[in-house]
Amino acid sequence: MNYSLDYIAISDRGLVRQNNEDSAYAGPRLLALADGMGGHAAGEVASQLMIAQVSKLDADQPDADLLDALALACAEGNSSIAEEIEANPVTEGMGTTLTALLFDGERVGLCHVGDSRGYLLRDGELTQITRDDTYVQSLVDEGSLTAEEASVHPQRSLILKALTGRPVEPTLKYREVRRGDRYLLCSDGLSDPVSRETIAEALAEGTPAEAANRLVELALRSGGPDNITIIIADVVDASADTPNEPALAGALGSLDSEAPRPNTSAGRAAAMRPPAEQERAVTAEPVGKAPKLRGRWLVATVVILALAAVAAIGVWGWRKNDSMYHLAVDEGVVQVRHGAPGSLLGFSLHSHHQYVCLSDDNQVTLPDPATDRGSLDCHLMAPEDLAPAARAQLDGLPADSYDEIRGQIGRLADQALPVCLTVATRGDGEAGAGAEDSGATESESATESAAADGGQDRGTGSEPGVNCREVRR
Repeated sequence: MNYSLDYIAISDRGLVRQNNEDSAYAGPRLLALADGMGGHAAGEVASQLMIAQVSKLDADQPDADLLDALALACAEGNSSIAEEIEANPVTEGMGTTLTALLFDGERVGLCHVGDSRGYLLRDGELTQITRDDTYVQSLVDEGSLTAEEASVHPQRSLILKALTGRPVEPTLKYREVRRGDRYLLCSDGLSDPVSRETIAEALAEGTPAEAANRLVELALRSGGPDNITIIIADVVDASADTPNEPALAGALGSLDSEAPRPNTSAGRAAAMRPPAEQERAVTAEPVGKAPKLRGRWLVATVVILALAAVAAIGVWGWRKNDSMYHLAVDEGVVQVRHGAPGSLLGFSLHSHHQYVCLSDDNQVTLPDPATDRGSLDCHLMAPEDLAPAARAQLDGLPADSYDEIRGQIGRLADQALPVCLTVATRGDGEAGAGAEDSGATESESATESAAADGGQDRGTGSEPGVNCREVRR
C-alpha cells in the first residue's frame, strides 16, 4: 500500500544565537535537516549548500535505490562545501550535519551524519532512529557512560563526523513505514535542552504543526541556547489531503520565515529585540531674509553642537571599548584581549589581557593578567587542543563583557580533545611497561611516539590535533 506524508518544517534562532545556521527542507518525498557550524556565518553557508543538493531528490518518482540516491546527493553536497572553501578560504572550517529521509510511498531511506537526530513515534512509543556521531556516544557504545551521563557530559558537543568538504561515510539504512507513524527530525537545539520523555509527550499530541510549535516552545523555555529546527511528518493514506509544496526553514527561508513566537513568557522573551534607533528629521522652513548676524550665530551654534556630539560619541565609544574583551589566537595560543578587535585610524583598539590555562581534565584556569607567559607553569590552550568544529568558531566569537568571554572559554573547553595516550616502547620496539616506568610523562611519551611515527602513535592510534591533544608545560 502506498502512503503520503503530511509534513511541517519550522525553525527558530533561539534566545542566544544572533543568526540561524540550520537549514531544513520538507517535501512530499524528502525530509532533510542540516545543522551548520563554523565562524564568519559559514555554518549557514554549509547547511544551505548541503540542502540545495539533497533537495533535488524530492521528485515525483524517486530512484529505485533510495540509499544510493541519498549517498550520491550527500557526496555532491560535500563537494559543494569543498568548492566553496577553495573559492573563499575565509570559510575554512565550516561544515554541517545531515539527517535526511527519502520516501517512496512504502518505505524510507535514511542518511545520517553528525549529531542532529531522527525519531519515530509509533504506537505511542518514541524511538531514536539515528546514532549521534559524537565522542560521548562512542563512550556510551563501549559501556563507559550511560545515556543519562552522556546527556550532561561536558564534551557532549564534540562531533566525530561532519560534512566539511573532506571524504566522509554517512550512515545509510532502510525503514518500513506504517500508517500513523510520526517522524521527527531535529537539530540539537531541541534534543540537548529538552529531555527525551518531554519530547515524546509533546510529539504525541495534535497535528504536525501543533506539535512542532509546542516543541519550539519547550526548547525556548529551557533557555534556547542554540538554533531550534524541527521537521515533523505523519504517514497517512495516499488519498488524504496532504501538502504538495516544499516547506523551507532556517537559513533557507526568508527573514520572516521563522515560526511565530508562542504567546508565552518564553515566546515573548524570544521575540524581544532591542528597538531600532529612530532617526528624527530636522527641517528648516524659509522665513525670508534674516540679518547676517543671526546667520552667523546659527552657524556657530551648529558647529558647537556638532563638536559636542562628536565628543560625546568619542567618550561613549571609549567607555564601550574599555568594557569589552575578546578571544584571539596569538603566538600559537588562545589569549584574552582587552578591547574590541581591529583598529581605528591606525591605532589598535585592544591589548593583551591574560592567557588561558587548560588542565588534563579540560578544566580552565585564568592566571593573573600581570603574569608573564614564561613564568606560567601550565598548559596554555591552543587551537590544536580543540575539536575541529570548536577550532572553526574561534575567529567568529564576538567581543563582549569579561563574564561572557569567560563563558566562551568554558564552552570551548567543553569541546577540547581528550589528552593523547600512548604505550611506551623498549629499545627493541616492543611494548614496554608504560610511560610512567620509563620516567617520562604520558604527554611526553605521546609526543615522542607521535614524532617517531609521522604524527600518529602506533600503540594507541592517537593523532595529536585530530582525535587527541598534547599537553606541554
